Amino acid sequence: MKAVIFDFDGVIADTEPIHFGAFQRTLEGLGMKLTEDDYYTNYLAYDDKTFFRQFLRDRNYEYHEGLIPELMEKKTVHYYDLIKGNIEIIPGVLEFLGRLDGRYRMAIGSGALRGEITDILEFAGIRGFFEVIVSAEDIENCKPAPDVYLEVLKRLNATAPDAEPISSAECLVIEDSLSGIEAALSAGMKCLAVSNSYEAKELTRAHIVSDSLAEVSIDDLNQLFP
Repeated sequence: MKAVIFDFDGVIADTEPIHFGAFQRTLEGLGMKLTEDDYYTNYLAYDDKTFFRQFLRDRNYEYHEGLIPELMEKKTVHYYDLIKGNIEIIPGVLEFLGRLDGRYRMAIGSGALRGEITDILEFAGIRGFFEVIVSAEDIENCKPAPDVYLEVLKRLNATAPDAEPISSAECLVIEDSLSGIEAALSAGMKCLAVSNSYEAKELTRAHIVSDSLAEVSIDDLNQLFP
């Protein structure tokens, strides 16, 4: 194992409820409802653009393409309104980063917007752990497509052109969603899933499942890379 790539929402920061609330508020403006079960079952890990397109299609709602950026902008306003005073790093993350620091290269691959990611990382004082951040603005296809993780790998190798290239098989992805697990597997990477958003029994496609990063040791990770 040479690199560890983290998803962001639901893995590093407890922001999935914030995104859910922001989507809810935005859709209320269209007279539409989003339930918690519907969000976590069908839309978790989608970037904002994909979420709105898919949700409206699922409801047979006719829209012009110009509506999507309008909804994205409104959702961002609601997100920042809801997250004020509610930034929370998931327990165990800081200690886990400390165990990895200096041993492996670390990066983030997320469907969140870059500003949402960096604001929280800087607030928590952990931006320096990550060499590369790939966000929704950097990719065309969101998870479960492998694009985000392949782009992270491309950028990691580009930042150290004189070093031996890292392969997909030498990367570990840390995820909390079903779509994220599929993205990691499609990218040819190993996957550790944490049961922050789904029950552990639903995450068995991952190579290893844990209730918390606090419980994961370096030995546990090395066993995935014989």
